[in-house]
Amino acid sequence: MKRRPLPVAVALTATAALLLTACGSGDDKSGGNDKIAGSDQAAESPKESASPSGAPAEDKPDGVDVSLPDDMNLVFDWDRPKDKNEAAAMEDAANFIRAIYRGVDKRTTKDAALVAYSTGDGMRYGKTQIEARLKGGWTSTGTRRHYQATTRSAPNGNSVEVAFCVDSSKFYSREIKTEKVLKGAPSITDFDYFKFVMVKLPTGNGLWQASKVYVQAKAAKCQ
Repeated sequence: MKRRPLPVAVALTATAALLLTACGSGDDKSGGNDKIAGSDQAAESPKESASPSGAPAEDKPDGVDVSLPDDMNLVFDWDRPKDKNEAAAMEDAANFIRAIYRGVDKRTTKDAALVAYSTGDGMRYGKTQIEARLKGGWTSTGTRRHYQATTRSAPNGNSVEVAFCVDSSKFYSREIKTEKVLKGAPSITDFDYFKFVMVKLPTGNGLWQASKVYVQAKAAKCQ
C-alpha cells in the first residue's frame, strides 16, 4: 500500500488510548545474534495467525526511504488483516523495524524513517537500539524473521496493538572495523515476543507510528 508522501518531521500529539504501558529496556549484547532486545516481562499468548505469507517491502512507503542493504534481510511472514486500520498499523510496524535497522546501517539515530514511524517511547526505544550498535561498533547481517502476528484495535480506532514473534537465529552482529560476523550457539535467546502500540497520525494520510514497545525475551512460545 503506497500512501501520499508526508513531511517526516511532524510531531504526534498524544491523544490515542494506549493498549499497553510497558517499554523494552533497550539492553543489548555484543556477541552472538543481533536482535532488538527488551524486557523479560511476561506477556499474554497471541492467538494463532493465518498461514504466513511474505511480501517485498516498498523502498519508499509514505515517501520515506526504508531501504536496507542486501545482507540485512528482514522477513515478515504474516498475513494482512482485513481491517483497514489494523492492516495499515501492521505495515507501519514493519516499517518501524526497518527504520531501526536503517539507522544501524546508516550509523545515525536521526534518519527520516525513524522520525516518520515512531513517536514518544517508541522513538526513544529505537534510538536506544541504534545507539547500542553505534557504541559497540557493530552493524547487522543475516535474516531476521517476524511471524505469528496478531492485531487488536482500541475502541477509539486511533491505536492498534501489533504483536508478533521474532526469530533472530540467523541474524548476527558484524564488527564494522574488522568485518567479523559474531555468531553465537543457537538457543532460546534467539526468540522474542514483541508488542507495539501503533498510534494513528491525525492527518488523514494513514500513517501509523510506534508509540510503545514491549518485549518478552527468550520466548519459548515463539520456537
